[in-house]
Amino acid sequence: MSSLTIPPSTPLYDDEPPSPEEGPPSPRNIIEPDSDLSDNGHETGSCDTSTKSVRESIFNFIKENGRTYHAYQAGSYLFPNDPPELERLDLQFEILKVLFGGRNHFAPLENPRKILDIGTGTGKWAVQMAKKFPNAEVTGTDLSPIQPMYYPANCKFIIDDAAEPDWMIRPSSLDYVHTRVLLGAFTDFREIIKKAYHSLRPGGYLESQEMYSMLFCDDGTMPPNYPLLVWQRRQDGAAMDAGRPMRIANKLKRWYEQAGFVDVKEEMFKLPINSWPKDPQFKMLGRFSEQNLLDGLQGFSLAWFSRVLRWTKDEIEVDLVNVRKAISDRSVHAYLKIYVVWGRKPYPNEVPRQS
Repeated sequence: MSSLTIPPSTPLYDDEPPSPEEGPPSPRNIIEPDSDLSDNGHETGSCDTSTKSVRESIFNFIKENGRTYHAYQAGSYLFPNDPPELERLDLQFEILKVLFGGRNHFAPLENPRKILDIGTGTGKWAVQMAKKFPNAEVTGTDLSPIQPMYYPANCKFIIDDAAEPDWMIRPSSLDYVHTRVLLGAFTDFREIIKKAYHSLRPGGYLESQEMYSMLFCDDGTMPPNYPLLVWQRRQDGAAMDAGRPMRIANKLKRWYEQAGFVDVKEEMFKLPINSWPKDPQFKMLGRFSEQNLLDGLQGFSLAWFSRVLRWTKDEIEVDLVNVRKAISDRSVHAYLKIYVVWGRKPYPNEVPRQS
């Protein structure tokens, strides 16, 4: 199935400042909890000239349980695409930007000419990369036409399904492929890695910034029956039943190496679920993380629990009451792991070095 290019609007650059190439060092690996359980002290022009028209059907979003979902390849992505979710995605982007020390990428890019962003969502990452690398052509693909109306001239957005066999990209033509938080989006993420390898030129990089879908706690304050943990187990079971696994982040490095990438690197970051840490930066990140989870919880739940587990909307909403309370419980020092993995496609005759 051919991809569909989103028609542009009037050329205009937004006023976001370009992202810095390098940020401060990664946050410390051990997070100290705050003994105070209260939470006081809150701190363009489109480059697309294609004559293809976008079929109206892709804008006829699926309506279900008061939320909307993508129409193109309907049912293959079980998270919503409505305005509340778009706001949450933008918040999530900013959270990860701070967590990563201001970086949008970790791969050592040098004057890339062709960049592909798989699952671009609201397109913020693609727009910022287009500004940082004005000589590059940045393409963002997604199942939903939810990208901005205005963007730099060297950026474009295409409706396409990365799960399809043909990416409609010339082999060995890309300099950099990027994926971010695509847990549960594919039946086998190894196929995405293989197609990226095929599409990259020798010396090009693939990078994945992925959230591991289970909670962690280092000090024993998270009980086994913690409602958010129970909810995660249910969602994970639904994802496995649907054949779209979520626990992929900790496997990416191995999968990269198995696909043939070399110089594969991995960094892991801890993201607190609320403002329980004592450290000011982690407390701030936790506060926004809490908001992100609260804003997204219904959208994270409805399709998975209703379509796969066959729960009613009322049953889901009743269950989420205690989950929301748990998210804001600062006596539980829980966090999520965010993995960043990047690797290089070897040059001809280069011997891969397995770690």
